[in-house]
Amino acid sequence: MKIAVAGASGRAGSEITKELSRRGHGVTAIARNPEKIAILPNVTPTKGDVLDQAGLSKLWAGHDVAISSVHFLASDPHKLIGAAKDAKVGRYLVVGGAGSLEVAPGVKLVTTPGFPAQYKAEAEAGGAFLDLLRQEKELNWTFISPSALFIEGERTTKFRLGTDQLLADANGKSWISFADYAIALADEIEKPAHLRQRFTVGY
Repeated sequence: MKIAVAGASGRAGSEITKELSRRGHGVTAIARNPEKIAILPNVTPTKGDVLDQAGLSKLWAGHDVAISSVHFLASDPHKLIGAAKDAKVGRYLVVGGAGSLEVAPGVKLVTTPGFPAQYKAEAEAGGAFLDLLRQEKELNWTFISPSALFIEGERTTKFRLGTDQLLADANGKSWISFADYAIALADEIEKPAHLRQRFTVGY
């Protein structure tokens, strides 16, 4: 497939790009500084700005799938959604956040007392992005939330999927590596199971 990744030089975006390359997909890897993107088979580093809706739409046009892996506070969901629609991509996947996941019925992680204050604005912006997607009538979107800790780690290929509830292990730890998250995202592209839905991945 032809897949475009915006934010391909970031920690999640670079692992996603690597996983898609490993699977033989043709990847347009977009970043403001494309020289930071690793040289990989089937990957074309490309300069782009997620705040430029028209420019991003042109970069995404002709791709089967577009992925945005960018910080919510450093981007505009209206422009990203608009670019995906203007480009007429078959699917649009968003690297989401954990803050909008539920820890109890009706209780989002971002509203809990222990949620780190420095991440609250970013988490709330991620939740607002998901709300916008859920109102979309045209776009074929999928929002993929990592677990609470989204960190460097090995590619184990062993993880669980969930829907709107935060996943945690037997000790209450909620985490996922960028590498395993990338596998779950690539799996979703190859075998669609969550069209116009949010899902989450964790150990």
